[in-house]
Amino acid sequence: MKLFDSELKVMEVLWEQEPRSAKEIVDLLSQRIGWNKNTTYTVIRKCIEKGAVAREEPGFICRTLVSRDEVAQSETEQLIDKMFGGSSELFFSSFLKHQGISEEDAARLAEMIRDSK
Repeated sequence: MKLFDSELKVMEVLWEQEPRSAKEIVDLLSQRIGWNKNTTYTVIRKCIEKGAVAREEPGFICRTLVSRDEVAQSETEQLIDKMFGGSSELFFSSFLKHQGISEEDAARLAEMIRDSK
């Protein structure tokens, strides 16, 4: 599932605590990033249309239909497909070349790779 940055902001609010009313989401995003009511309702509606959020009545109560992990997995797969031709090896190679990694992190990654086989 592809979510835009604006949609992820709504999801973050819900992942922190749910369910929440649309009004609560409006108030939080107004405080955090200055969104107005119309913008927030528009983005909530887009999340509902994509199947990421469910709306319940009464009170326009919102809850997520996808987890943070599911979205992260989808976003990662799309990035690897788009930028690295679907190759996880090229992705990791690029990451390591530009970011580096500690010995501790390398050991944990090696263990994760062994466990995933």
